[in-house]
Amino acid sequence: MASALIALGGNVGDVRATFSKAIANICGMTQGALVARSSDYATPPWGDERQPPFVNACIEIDTSLDPHALLFALHKIEKKFGRDRAQERHWGPRTLDLDLLAYDDVRLDKPELTLPHPRLFERAFVLVPLAEIAPERVIAGRRVREALEKLSTDGIERLPELP
Repeated sequence: MASALIALGGNVGDVRATFSKAIANICGMTQGALVARSSDYATPPWGDERQPPFVNACIEIDTSLDPHALLFALHKIEKKFGRDRAQERHWGPRTLDLDLLAYDDVRLDKPELTLPHPRLFERAFVLVPLAEIAPERVIAGRRVREALEKLSTDGIERLPELP
């Protein structure tokens, strides 16, 4: 089994309900076991700032799928929840965004998949929830907690747990 770190994001619809359903789908479609789930965080939009705030979270799963098969499953789940990567605006609003951040210590640089995620260490909206569940995890030679310390977390707020 491999340890995969996945970021979840969205700003269209009931994102937190979508996350709950998407996580169940991720575990089912990847024959994966949920190891950890972060809190949900309200975060300012990144890239294209003319849109509503996002909700972001991270999960860790154990899976027997290889990285490419896992990415395929994640894209299939996004589509199931209304995302159309071909039609959307770059960094625009979306119902569900699933990013494969890291897969064990695998390093890949292919057109369809780069591991670890190439912008992981630039994005506080990913590192905040990731540091909640895996602060000591070393990815590409960098400890998650230490990488987060170098970024501003302005505007990122932990949301209360759902009842």
